[in-house]
Amino acid sequence: YIVEAGVTPRVIRVFDVNDDKLANGRAFLTAEADGTPDGLRCDVDGNLWCGWGMGSAQLDGVKIFNSTGKPIGFIALPERCANLCFGGVKRNRLFIAASHSLYSLYVNTQGAPGG
Repeated sequence: YIVEAGVTPRVIRVFDVNDDKLANGRAFLTAEADGTPDGLRCDVDGNLWCGWGMGSAQLDGVKIFNSTGKPIGFIALPERCANLCFGGVKRNRLFIAASHSLYSLYVNTQGAPGG
């Protein structure tokens, strides 16, 4: 997945990886006009966790999408979310880097290995 941040509306694109090459690039989702996706991570269930912000305050946080791009969850934050990662022994602790703070919480999934 990559974020096309230089266009409005912003688009998250997904690619197939074949023999260490990217192929079949396509739009995974298009952000609402004032939404800005940033850091991305996948979990073991194939869901995409996206740092979100820089729009209206109600958009600040982490949005979770299933493998088809349907929103399935949201973690609200009082400030913009820039990046995130899974960590801990079981990869079930979500670390969130925001504008002025670092947050962590345990989640009911695990981050995908290697990321």
